[in-house]
Amino acid sequence: MHSANNDSDRHPLILLIEEEIQTLQELSSTLTAAGYAARSCSTAEEAIAATHEARPDLILCDAVVHERDGVEICERLQREARPGELPVMFLSGNQIPDIIRRRGALGGAYYLRKPCDPGVLLDLLEKSLGTKRQSIASER
Repeated sequence: MHSANNDSDRHPLILLIEEEIQTLQELSSTLTAAGYAARSCSTAEEAIAATHEARPDLILCDAVVHERDGVEICERLQREARPGELPVMFLSGNQIPDIIRRRGALGGAYYLRKPCDPGVLLDLLEKSLGTKRQSIASER
């Protein structure tokens, strides 16, 4: 995987996994406005196929995707990438203690409650990837 800091011509690729289409579109818009490339997936199967096409720099995943555990989906995606090189952030409309506890095993992932503040999301992405925002996403 190319590091976002070593390849300044390439926008960091964020893999979005979210079953709610409106939320997926909002997240994608926020990320692209901030200078990230976003690949949107509404199922685990789409996400698995997407990682075979292009390795993401970070996964942003809903805690539950069509009744599948988001942690398990991300663990599989990380196994297929190289361990430790694929940060993960989780989104959820609920506070789920088990996911908060288990996310640490995925490399110090962040957990955000939905709906999330776009500024907070982008700040955490910057921390995870070591990038700087290229433009400010419009406020909603």
